[in-house]
Amino acid sequence: MSQTTADAGRWVLDPARSSVRFRSKTFWGLATVKGTFGTVSGEGEVASDGTARGTLTIEAASLDTGNAKRDKHLRSGDFFAADAHASIVFTAGALTAPAEGSGEVQVSGDLAIRGVSRPLTFPARVSLTSPQEATLEAEVSVDRGEFDMKWNQLGMVAATSTVDVTAVYRREG
Repeated sequence: MSQTTADAGRWVLDPARSSVRFRSKTFWGLATVKGTFGTVSGEGEVASDGTARGTLTIEAASLDTGNAKRDKHLRSGDFFAADAHASIVFTAGALTAPAEGSGEVQVSGDLAIRGVSRPLTFPARVSLTSPQEATLEAEVSVDRGEFDMKWNQLGMVAATSTVDVTAVYRREG
C-alpha cells in the first residue's frame, strides 16, 4: 500500500459514471467481440497515512454484447457461470505510485471469477477532479483459462480478453 493524494476516508463508486467494458478476439482473431457489464459497485478506503485499498464488484449477469444468444452463452457454465457465481470481484490490497504527481499507479490485488481467485497487478491512472471525487482508469488483460473458462470450440476464441475500467469514486461524508 502506498501514498495517495486523495483525502483520508471512505470512497464509494458512482455506478452511473463508471464503466467496465471488455473486448476479446474471436473467429481466430478475425473479429472482436465487445461488451459491457451494466451493473457495478465498489468502495475504497484511504487511511490517514495515505495507504489505500478497495473493491470493485461486477454483476456477471449484467454483461451485454448486443447479441442475446451470445450473452446467454457467456452467462452459462462455459464462461461466467452467472447463475452459480453472481459476482466478479476485484479486491485491491495495494496502490503503488511509481512517480510523484504522475497520476500513474500500480494496482495489486485479487480478481475472483467463478469462485476462482487469482492475484492481479496492473497499471492505472488516477485523477482527482475535486477533493471529493477521484477517477481510476485502467486497461487490464485477463486470461480466462485461469478462471476455468476453458470453452473454445475449434480454437476460435482468444485466451486473453482486455477489460477497460473507468471507476469514478466520490468521497463519503
